[in-house]
Amino acid sequence: MGQPVGPGPSAPGALPGPGPEAEEAPARDGRYRSVSLWLHGLEEPLLPRSPLPGDTQVDVAVVGAGFTGLWTAYYLGALEPGLRVAVLEAEIAGFGASGRNGGWCSALFAASWASVARAAARGAGGPGYRAGTSVGRPPGAGAEAGRPEALAMQRAMVGAVDEVERFCRDEGVDARLTRGGTLSLARSPAQLTRLRREMEEDSRWGVDVRWLEPGQVADRVRASRVLGATWRPDCAALDPARLVRGLARVVEGKGVAVYEQTRALRLAPGRVETDRGLVRAEVVVRATEGYTPRLPGMRRALIPVYSLMVATEPLPPEVWKELGWEGRETLTDGRHLLIYAQRTGDGRIAFGGRGAPYHAGSGVHPSFDRDPATFAALEAALADLFPPAAGAAITHRWGGPLGVPRDWFPSVGLERSSGMAWAGGYVGDGVATTNLAGRTLADLILGRDTDLVHLPWVGHRSPPWEPEPLRWVGVNAGRWLARSADAAESRTGRPARRAALLSRLTGG
Repeated sequence: MGQPVGPGPSAPGALPGPGPEAEEAPARDGRYRSVSLWLHGLEEPLLPRSPLPGDTQVDVAVVGAGFTGLWTAYYLGALEPGLRVAVLEAEIAGFGASGRNGGWCSALFAASWASVARAAARGAGGPGYRAGTSVGRPPGAGAEAGRPEALAMQRAMVGAVDEVERFCRDEGVDARLTRGGTLSLARSPAQLTRLRREMEEDSRWGVDVRWLEPGQVADRVRASRVLGATWRPDCAALDPARLVRGLARVVEGKGVAVYEQTRALRLAPGRVETDRGLVRAEVVVRATEGYTPRLPGMRRALIPVYSLMVATEPLPPEVWKELGWEGRETLTDGRHLLIYAQRTGDGRIAFGGRGAPYHAGSGVHPSFDRDPATFAALEAALADLFPPAAGAAITHRWGGPLGVPRDWFPSVGLERSSGMAWAGGYVGDGVATTNLAGRTLADLILGRDTDLVHLPWVGHRSPPWEPEPLRWVGVNAGRWLARSADAAESRTGRPARRAALLSRLTGG
């Protein structure tokens, strides 16, 4: 699965001896290495761990060996070493979004802080949710009533970035992490207006965000046509494959079984049916994110939205001298059709964005990882933002699905009566949020009454997506709206009125 990214160095390490497995191993390694720049660059062989050996009994079964599943297993293993935990993965650890994303470990939360506060005001918490002042709130209580809980959630997100940084340091995982913050560039009058308003709103909700004038932006990175920018300190650029693969190794060191090449066919209370046997467990954790629609009964729970990326060759010193970017800030701008970028640890520009089509029926397929029109648009945007890099070769092109709930509101929870737990719907802001999810799930499963289990995303239930063909029409209409709003703003220099429709579609 995934898109070939061109020839590259072979993984070191001895392969198995002669026989069918020896012939198959290089092909498997190459197949997984082709999924993304990040997996392609790993020194380790990308050979699957052993699959589930047959019917098995454990205390906790975690479905999905991406960040959510592995963070959950990590904290369960750390808090209760004797617990029997099994992680089940259809491919290899980090095969999904965790090994393909833009490498932003950020305090960004997909839902707006006003939305979080409104959810808290409704008392929309999970088991044991302590709603602060929600007792006695009128049914129509607004965002201000949930302000304390929204601020607590915001602090928890900043803490998740701190915790990922601590993990890498204490567990010896070299994820090429640099905490340079996030720059959001204003490159048109419309973007300038919008980013200033967003900064004012975020500041009201406790976000540490600062305005930079064009000269201050140029001190950090020299991009084209910059009118100003916001800067948030709570984000680190990293190599997500190094993080997720390192996390899998640490998890195994804590006694957790990680079974790869084991596809979950059905999740139910007390059991996971796989193509390798039946796993019985007191708690079943669904950590499948963009692949969730493949599970029976889950087609409308989350939709898979494809995000695509390109990466340049390592740029020469003279280009970096022109660009600056020594702090490795993660970078975006104020357009509606999202783009995101980082300077990688090995001196490339990794550049991604939305714009790929949504496929009917919440379809997920390897061929959807690549869309020539989207790649061309990303390459053009990269060259426009960074003219000194315009002549650089594009060595890697890849993509993959991320999970989007109907209200754009991530959630985590555990139904104590059934033992069914879940986390996901990160809308692409998952590297740090998954860490918070893993710690929260561990506390919920172990019955720990911590501040985390009382955050307003715990137990949140998003409405289902519309049935087809309404789903296909609505999602792709939103994609068209974003692109057309950007085009209108480029022509007029004024905020596009049609962008208000986008806000309604995305739960803003």
